[in-house]
Amino acid sequence: MIEHKTVSLADQVFERLESDILTGKYTRGEILTELRLSEDMGVSRTPIREALRRLEQEHLVESASKGIAVLGVSEDDLYDIYAIRIRLEGMAAARAAERANEETLADLREALDLQEYYVTRHDADRIKSQDSMFHEHLYRLSGSTTLFDTLYPLHKKVQKFRRASVQNEDRAEQSLNEHKRIFACLLARDAAGAEAAMTEHVKNAMNTILKRS
Repeated sequence: MIEHKTVSLADQVFERLESDILTGKYTRGEILTELRLSEDMGVSRTPIREALRRLEQEHLVESASKGIAVLGVSEDDLYDIYAIRIRLEGMAAARAAERANEETLADLREALDLQEYYVTRHDADRIKSQDSMFHEHLYRLSGSTTLFDTLYPLHKKVQKFRRASVQNEDRAEQSLNEHKRIFACLLARDAAGAEAAMTEHVKNAMNTILKRS
């Protein structure tokens, strides 16, 4: 059931369906219909129809003879997403380092502290959540709307695979340490170091995920 919020009903439906696809609730090739989704979510078919159009524009679903087929994120998509992230996240980290100070790094530090807390408790969902917050804050800190608008959706698209990765305790610990190195470079305003540390982090994440996919 969709909750009443200040966000429009159409946006709530879109966000819910997008999350359900990206987290794997609806699997690749599964057929969805407006009627089924309307009944599942307790809303009329109009916001469902609008959400499905937006999801088709995002290439997460496509029209099929019996309804809407789920596309999700394929292995080829993973390669492309990480190829782009490897090239751009280092740039974002370098720009963030140039703009960093104790005040602007406060949100990033909080996400890092919470990530470490949840790593010690082996809580994969919350580790993934704080990992997302770390990257989101860093994208914003870069000061580039273009980098944020490019990287944030790509990072969100691989959330199912990132959760599977952080369920591995060794990778969860390694990823935390990589974030700490990135943060240290930001704190030191070391742009070159931040770029190198972030590039290594994304490559390691890619290698782990592609081995598991």
